[in-house]
Order: sequence, then C-alpha cells, then structure tokens
Amino acid sequence: MKPVWIVDDDQSIRWVLEKALQRENMPYRSFTNPQDVLDAFDNKEEPQVLISDIRMPRGNGIDLLQQVKAEHPHVPVIIMTAYSDLDSAVSSFQGGAFEYITKPFDIAKSIELIRRAVDESLRLQNQTQEGAVRMQETTEILGQAPAMQDVFRAIGRLSPSNVTVLITGESGTGKELVARALHKHSPRAGGPFIALNTAAIPKDLLESELFGHERGAFTGAQTMRRGRFEQAEGGTLFLDEIGDMPSDLQTRLLRVLCDGQFYRVGGHQPVKVNVRIIAATHQDLEERVKQGLFREDLFHRLNVIRLRLPALRERPEDVPLLVKHFLLHSANELGVDPKQPTPAALKYLSSMSWSGNVRQLENVCHWLTVMAPGQNIDVADLPPELKEDSAKPLTSSSWQEALASEVMNALNRGEQNILETRANEFEKILITKALQHTGGRRIEAATQLGMGRNTLTRKIQELNIEE
Repeated sequence: MKPVWIVDDDQSIRWVLEKALQRENMPYRSFTNPQDVLDAFDNKEEPQVLISDIRMPRGNGIDLLQQVKAEHPHVPVIIMTAYSDLDSAVSSFQGGAFEYITKPFDIAKSIELIRRAVDESLRLQNQTQEGAVRMQETTEILGQAPAMQDVFRAIGRLSPSNVTVLITGESGTGKELVARALHKHSPRAGGPFIALNTAAIPKDLLESELFGHERGAFTGAQTMRRGRFEQAEGGTLFLDEIGDMPSDLQTRLLRVLCDGQFYRVGGHQPVKVNVRIIAATHQDLEERVKQGLFREDLFHRLNVIRLRLPALRERPEDVPLLVKHFLLHSANELGVDPKQPTPAALKYLSSMSWSGNVRQLENVCHWLTVMAPGQNIDVADLPPELKEDSAKPLTSSSWQEALASEVMNALNRGEQNILETRANEFEKILITKALQHTGGRRIEAATQLGMGRNTLTRKIQELNIEE
C-alpha cells in the first residue's frame, strides 16, 4: 500500500499520528505545509490517504483539498482542525473531503477512520480501473434485451450504407445516440455529425438555421451565415423531431433530398451539398400524413429505412445495466465515489414503467449520486416521486400494455400463481362491469360477455361477486 500523508505545521500532531500509524504497520510521510504536498504530487508521488490541517503557513487545507480532488479524485482526504466551525465543515464536505475531525481527537477513532479511508481508496482505485475498461469496451448504446439486439443488428447492416434512416420511438429512448452510432460506423465517419432539433427552433428562424442566409437577407443579418446543411457537408445531418417541421420548410427539405441543392435565405445561387439525412420523431408520421400535417412525399423520402427504438418498459432487463452505467458516469462527472445499488433497488427500478425512458432513468441516477446519503442505494433512498408514481393506478396507452406492466411487476416481486390470480381478477372485472352496465340483468350481461347464463351464475358464486 502507498503511504498515508500527514500535513500539519504542528509537530506534536504529526508525531502522534506517526506513532499511531507506526504501531499499525501503516507507511506514512509527513509534511509541514501544503506546498510541499503539491510538489510531491508534481513528482508523480501519491498517497493512499491524505490527512490535512486547515490553517497552515504557505497554504490552506481547504485549497489543498480542492486541488487534490480536482487532479486526484480517487485519493481520500481527511480534514482536521482545531477550529470547529460550520464554515470549515461545510467547505470540507463541499470540497469532497472523506471526513472532517476536530482537535484534540481520539487516536483509536482516528486510526479506524484512516483504515476506512484506505479501504475506500483501494476500492475506488480498483473500481476506477474496471470502470475505465468498461467505458472503453462499451459502445455508444447499452442493451442486452432482444429488442435492443435487433437495433444493434440494424446498425451493423446499415454501417456500409449512406441510405436515409428514419428513427422512431418515444422521447428519451436515445434516438440521437442511435443516429450518432449510424454516423460513426458509416463511410461518412470522417465527416461532421450535425444535430438539429427542429421543434426547439422558432419557425421564423428555422429556415435560416437549416439553409443559412446571405448578408442583408433580413434585419440583423450582418454577415453571410452557413446553415446546418452546409456545416454537415460530407457527413451526416440529424433532424430530430422532424414531425414538428412547418409545412413550408417540409417543401424545401423535400427539394434538397431530391436534387441535393438549395438556396440560402436571400440568396440567388444554388448551393450543392453532399449530406446524409437521418431523421427522428416520437410521433406517428402516417397519422400526421392523414391529418394533412406532414407531406406524404417527404414521408416516403425519409422512410427509406425505419428503425424503431423500444421504450424502456419494453426492456426491463436492461435497467440494472443502465443504472450501474449512469451511476458510474455521474460519479466521474462529479468527482465522487460511485454509488452501489442494492438488488432490491435494482428490482424496484426494473419494475417501473419509465414514462421518460432512458433519459428519465439517467436523471434519477444523477439525483441519486448527489442526494443519496450513503454509498449503497436502497429502495428507501429513491426519489419520492418514484415511490409515489408506483402507488398510483397505472395508466397506459392500452389495456394490453397495462397488463404486461402488471405481470412484469408481479414477476419482479417474486409472486407465485400469477396466471390463476390474474385470470380470476380479469374475469371478476369483466362480469362486474357487465352487470353494472345491464343494471344487474344476468341474461343481457351473459349475452354481451359471450357466455351462458348458468356459466355466469357459477362464476358469480366462485368469484364472490357482489351484485
């Protein structure tokens, strides 16, 4: 193991800690000021744990903490001070301190704290190495579910092609990630990837955003500007939420797709471009065509290859994988230790419907990284709204989806005899509602349900249905 570094201008404090570490057979090294510590880091030396005073000559312990955590986030830092004030404590923990202790301190407790910090350092070091390997091995998109494997196979088949692709799926399913993957593995990988959310740009600015404008084309156009089509020359232009594109721009887009050229706003010379189009939408474009909101000829131009992304509720087996990935990613971004979900928490998260799909799950993982009190995440640590949502009646676009979700929840809870109990509940609901509809008239209810009157009577008795 690497040595424990002690930095304190008080010789007596250093001596006490040195003797305690010596008795525990733990290597150590002492410094009198923060600058010497930073010099040691510059010489490629590194401690297993750093113990630092706050107030010292030639530097400040809080400043040292911030520098160390910025450049060496895996090194636990224990802050110690004789001044037990709120500001010091808050500054320590905000800076990423492993722990905060006040002088005079109990030697036995201090050694135990150092041991915990050493264990944490070794664990984090191993985890960081494993995480780096995983991040290198991981592709842009994660998924083991059969539906995602179909997506991966489609990307593989499309990799040598420049064909136009239409990506469909609910918001938050990762359509832009798929578009980036298609670009990365295509012959255009060396060219630019330009993304534009057509729903996020005001209608009066979208034309200029797509096609650019000439100087003086409108008030405020002080210089000529290249649009996204020109910026994507030789590469890929990703048009997200294409279903929301205004009808007049649909016409211009169709013309570009047909002959590969366009005019800048206020321009008179055609601009020729070589761009691959990948479009995406969460809407039903066929329905929008029927409603007259989307051009049919443009739809067919875009719908050369359609790639549907499954909703997260359709791939619950991927939730644990995604949770661990997002927790690691959030921890790396924030410079903190990755949180570890318990099996119960993973099971609970896998049972949820996730209306916001992968984006919602990523946000939850970021929330947990910041707000969860401990390193291990249990069901009780989840955001309150998740537990509230699970208690609400399930609302889905169809009763089949609601049933599928209910069955998945039951499977995740480890229930038995799921078929029998759900079948009885299903029959009970049908008969109860039918009797309510007919005002209790069994013959009419039986006819509408498609069963005999005697069968209906027997079911009422077996299922204990109150009339």
